[in-house]
Amino acid sequence: MGQKSTETKVAIGSDTDVIVACQKGRLLASRVGLSINEQAAVAIAVLEVARNIVKYAGRGQVVLSPVCRDGRDGILVVARDEGPGIPDIEQALQDGYSTGGGLGLGLSGAKRLMDEFEIMSCEGEGTTVTMRKWAR
Repeated sequence: MGQKSTETKVAIGSDTDVIVACQKGRLLASRVGLSINEQAAVAIAVLEVARNIVKYAGRGQVVLSPVCRDGRDGILVVARDEGPGIPDIEQALQDGYSTGGGLGLGLSGAKRLMDEFEIMSCEGEGTTVTMRKWAR
């Protein structure tokens, strides 16, 4: 069974889409065997990155996929947009840093909640956040 056939794509353009992505992320996390707490962590991390898409880029997508490595099951979350990009990723990942008037815990919070976190961004071209959570 290939990874492509089992991925779930959620187009993000509104707050409703953010909620759908969270629900689908939690459901997939449950299906791959993550604990209740791990499922909640996935849902919150998806919420944060999807909310950033709506707030800063207007639209994008979240792709959710089951993954397996070294006999461990997990979930892969890839959030992409074609927005303005993040000029300083290191600064954006600091707790308390916000350009949108929020608490500044979105990206840094998502990073803490997930086991693996990577962000790539080019000014004027968009941002891609890739995160994984593994079953314990």
